[in-house]
Amino acid sequence: MTLTLEDLTTFQAQHPNHRLELVSGKVVVMSPSSFESDEVAAEVVAQLRNWVRPRQLGRVTASSAGFRLPNRDVRAPDASFVAADRLKRSPRAFAELAPDLMVEVKSPTDTIEELETKIQEFLSLGTRVGILLNPETQAATVYRLGQGTTTLTNEDVLTVADLLPGWEVPVAELWPPVFE
Repeated sequence: MTLTLEDLTTFQAQHPNHRLELVSGKVVVMSPSSFESDEVAAEVVAQLRNWVRPRQLGRVTASSAGFRLPNRDVRAPDASFVAADRLKRSPRAFAELAPDLMVEVKSPTDTIEELETKIQEFLSLGTRVGILLNPETQAATVYRLGQGTTTLTNEDVLTVADLLPGWEVPVAELWPPVFE
């Protein structure tokens, strides 16, 4: 049975404490992420928001913001950016578009393959840049449709100049600090 957005909305109302996605007509329950991966996601959201908001470049959201994609799936990246000219006002429900930038953070229960599949799906539906952050290897991999990937390490600086001119984040600053 293929489920619809209305089915997802009903299920979400019945289970308000669950994070859900609608993928190929099936409701997928998203498990909580690890503490480390959520801390990385929070850091990238903070870095994006602190650059985007003062410059009024667009909107930055975290993992609970759902996107109704052109294929009718409802997905939620760990972090996302939508340019101001594409989303003038925040919708009360799901944003009906693919974000310009989406970020996934690998948690211990994720596989690289499933995260790459999700990123490639977003790219095929209009997202311009996907980033996979892997706290285990402390690597940031940047994906663009029809182009190879670029993997950055702690010695590198993450930039997305075509979407966020001037935004620069040292990859080493994305990972949780160690307190001594």
